[in-house]
Parts: sequence; structure tokens; C-alpha cells
Amino acid sequence: MNKKFQAAKAKVEEKLYDLPEASELVKQIAFAKFDETVELAIRLGVDPKRADQLVRGTTALPYGTGKKVRIVVFAKGEKEQEAKAAGADFVGAEDLLEKVKDGWLDFDSAIATPDLMGAVGKLGKVLGPRGLMPNPKTGTVTFEVGKAVEEIRKGRVEFKVDKAGIVHVPVGKISFDSKQIKDNALAVFDSIMKAKPASSKGKYVKTATLCSTMGPGVPLDSVGVIRQFG
Repeated sequence: MNKKFQAAKAKVEEKLYDLPEASELVKQIAFAKFDETVELAIRLGVDPKRADQLVRGTTALPYGTGKKVRIVVFAKGEKEQEAKAAGADFVGAEDLLEKVKDGWLDFDSAIATPDLMGAVGKLGKVLGPRGLMPNPKTGTVTFEVGKAVEEIRKGRVEFKVDKAGIVHVPVGKISFDSKQIKDNALAVFDSIMKAKPASSKGKYVKTATLCSTMGPGVPLDSVGVIRQFG
């Protein structure tokens, strides 16, 4: 580990920080020369191998992610025009599907109308591993393509528990002020609490950490955060 990381880590005390404190500290200890992404990582007490404990969903970040999102919409006819009018970066059907099939993946989010999901589904091996496959549960398989594009533009992010039982969600940039980071993180916590599987027993949120792209993690008092939701 380099000296800058070690110096930053030394400023993180052996304790659990409340969210306002952590949001301020993560800014103070960031040392990279670029505008780092701030990420919230939450370890859940679920078994991701069980289909009934697969935690996933979306949340609207009050202040967005701070990142320009490139949006692809698989649609045709009126819905193609609707997507273009809403500001989608790339819109199309067969031609766009072929382009992706050939290896083009220069986008961050994908939306599809239900009538095209048969064709889009064939790209599962390409889109799935990169988290780009449209899914009805996250509102990205819909005929309301204009609304979906606008929501993603405003800061809607997807989350899904990984194989280790951890959810990683971006909650802003180091250039955000601490209140913006805190409010975005609260929105994520709220959505993850609402997504708790009925079959999940025991402690649902085990640990939570806030960190920047290059910086050390700041451990959160997740119990204190969750208490805010009653």
C-alpha cells in the first residue's frame, strides 16, 4: 500500500461512525487527483444462492451519482421516438442489437420495451455479467421508456447483492458536499431495508462501509442509520 493510502487509513479511528461524520471523513481522507466516486458497501445477512433471498432493486439518489450516464434503449416505432425525445444516447432495435452482439458496449444503462426482450435476452451472456441486462424488477423493461430514461438521468441507480452477500452502490463523488453524500446514502439504506426478503432471518444488515475509489473504508454505525427509518 502506498504512503498516501496509509496516511489516509491512519485518520480512520477504530470505531463505528455515524453517517454525517463518515460522509465528512470520506471527503477529508480522499487523496486521488481525480474526482473519486463515493461508494456505500452493505454486507447483508442473506444467502444469495437462494432465489428468495436475492436482494435487488433501484433507488433514486436525491443528488444523483455525479456521473454522466450513457443510456441505450432497445425500442422501435413510437417508443423509439419517445426514447429519443427523453434524451436517450442510443436508440434502436435490430441494428442496435447487432452492434451489441458484435461487442459494442459503450453505455452504462440499458432499457428495453417488453416486445423486444426476446431478442435482447439472447444477449444475456454479453449484457448479464456487466450488469446491463434490462430487468422488469428494476424498471428497465417497460413501455414507459421516456419515464425510465428521465429517472435514470435524475440519479436512479440499481443495486443487487453479490455472491458474498454484499451490495455495492455509488452514492456520489468526492466533489459533493457531505450532506449530499449523506442524503444519497440514506436513500440507499431506505431502499435496501424495503427490499428485505421475507425469508431472511436474523440480522439483516451486518456491516456497512463508506469509501472513495482509492481511499480506505470508513465503518458505519448501521444500527444508528437504520433506527432513522423506525
